[in-house]
Amino acid sequence: MSPSLPVRGYAALVLAGRRGDDDPLAAAADAPHRALLDIHGIPMLERVLRTLVATPCIGEIVVSIDQRQLLDSCPGIVALRKANDRIVIVDSANSPSRSVLEVLDGGSPEQPLLVTTADHALLTVEMIESFLSRAESRGGDVAVGLVPSRVLRARFPDAIRTYLRFADERYSGANLFAFLTPPSRKAAQFWTRSESFRKRPWRLVATFGLRPLYLFLTRRLDLEAAFEEVSGRIGIRVHPVVIEQAEAAIDVDKLADLDLVRRILREESNPQAEPDQSASSASVTKPPLAAS
Repeated sequence: MSPSLPVRGYAALVLAGRRGDDDPLAAAADAPHRALLDIHGIPMLERVLRTLVATPCIGEIVVSIDQRQLLDSCPGIVALRKANDRIVIVDSANSPSRSVLEVLDGGSPEQPLLVTTADHALLTVEMIESFLSRAESRGGDVAVGLVPSRVLRARFPDAIRTYLRFADERYSGANLFAFLTPPSRKAAQFWTRSESFRKRPWRLVATFGLRPLYLFLTRRLDLEAAFEEVSGRIGIRVHPVVIEQAEAAIDVDKLADLDLVRRILREESNPQAEPDQSASSASVTKPPLAAS
């Protein structure tokens, strides 16, 4: 039985910031910013915003971006903002986790927050509603969307993807996160700390301890057990939400990903056309949160 629709009103955050001025993907695609990569005449960020605006359970929509002035030159985004005063543009922080933390701190503690990314060009209303409904049904403080490798392999058998490997299955991130309660702020704080450990991985090991790290590396933890370990370390309840839709795991990190997204949307708009067989071999890479 399909889950019921989300029962609460959510704010939404779209992460569109870059870590530096050098963006090979934007340069290769001749775009002024990665978030503004053109997909059949519509910038990626605009596609995400259109979806969020059309989602009934979403209220305020915050776009966290560097070089916010670039949005003024995008007619579609300008029109969306004029028609929807609930779209707010803010300057991004120096990392995704800090951007999330700033929005959580600036909003109502009681209002849940959906977090996604500007490169989630295939995001749909149905995808959001299904994710949030399942997140609510599980309870807890934070929900993380994940797509099983079997789902991705069935849809795109030759796609290259970064996976988190567990005892039961491999999972790829879906760039969908739900911060459901006031204590969920602890997850953003932990994310911030883990990002700072990128060059000092032993600090992350010390945070979790050797036993859970050993169990994870030897694939003795299944998905639920792994999230129980994470929950115990952070001090809140963090749950995985398994998404049975391959497109939920596809974001645009490379030109091959951009080609794949364009082909998928072209086939959806013209279902009578013969599918492009090369689409399944495009690479897709992006880990969830601070995982690698």
